[in-house]
Amino acid sequence: MSSNDVRTRPADHGAIRLELTGGGALASSLVVSVNEFCDQVEDAVSGGDRPLGVVLISPGTGPEPEEVGIRLVNRWERVLRRVERLGAVTIAVVERDCAGPAVELLLATDYRLGAANANLALPVGTGQFWPGMVLHRLANQLGVSRTRQLLLRSPELPAARAAELGLLDEITEDLAGSLAAAVESFRTVDGPEFAVRRRLLLDAPTTTFEDALGVHLAACDRSLRRAAKDVADSAAMATL
Repeated sequence: MSSNDVRTRPADHGAIRLELTGGGALASSLVVSVNEFCDQVEDAVSGGDRPLGVVLISPGTGPEPEEVGIRLVNRWERVLRRVERLGAVTIAVVERDCAGPAVELLLATDYRLGAANANLALPVGTGQFWPGMVLHRLANQLGVSRTRQLLLRSPELPAARAAELGLLDEITEDLAGSLAAAVESFRTVDGPEFAVRRRLLLDAPTTTFEDALGVHLAACDRSLRRAAKDVADSAAMATL
């Protein structure tokens, strides 16, 4: 894969893969590739499959630089939100340096594998911490106090520190083996049902109990109805 290559691959043993490099700035080609990745995952879910979305972040400098305006930033934030709301479990795999947009994409995934040599460089702009939705995600995932510390220093986080903070879920010397194990572990997850619970979790820090109650009750009702249907279907099969 060349340093400027960003591409998606069809389902591979239940996993739809997005391959990109860990360095470089935001570019239109990256937005297009992540949208295509989301399209493939959503099409597979609509077809009745249970795909996994796998984001492979490997060493390299990323797409060719281009002028970045607020419209491109808006498109990027919207596609990251698509990743966060996919009806499938998403797994990120990072080797060596992971900076800028690659870190933002990593933070939008569900499960994150890092090589022992992984290094997360949190995004900056004009010498300051980038004020995009990466701050919102970090505050939700780490809390305000820890995010404030990162904000003051705009640090690079080696794999061990990133795992300590919870930005990486697993550090491994065998990325391929760990990815295969994760895919096997999550293969049976009902993606759309998982997405309902993921959204409840993501909304929890910014939603009052009173506002959240109705949504959670609706999700509980949905779950109870599914369970009742499964019991009825099993009983009907038993009488055949």
